[in-house]
Amino acid sequence: MWRWLSLILLVLLIFLQSRLWWGPGSMQEVRALRAQVQAQAADNERLQKRNALLEAEVADLKNGTHAIEAHARSELGLIKPGEVFYQVVPQSNPAGASSAGQ
Repeated sequence: MWRWLSLILLVLLIFLQSRLWWGPGSMQEVRALRAQVQAQAADNERLQKRNALLEAEVADLKNGTHAIEAHARSELGLIKPGEVFYQVVPQSNPAGASSAGQ
């Protein structure tokens, strides 16, 4: 009787251990899910920082004129009345001229 009970308990133990290490919800799967959670948390943190910067820029655009002026100057090339706009154009090398001698 004890032999059969021991055998049944051993088979049950082997079955449960196999499910723990290789079955659905196994330790390998738990490790993989934890790694995915960590990667998602890092991605979420990066996106939260970006959102905070965008919120600050939106607030500046709504409340201040400095950001609007900076965007108008950089993207549209606008200048204030009384200012003089200078555009520096790089000198192009004539055909056949070497830039090493200059």
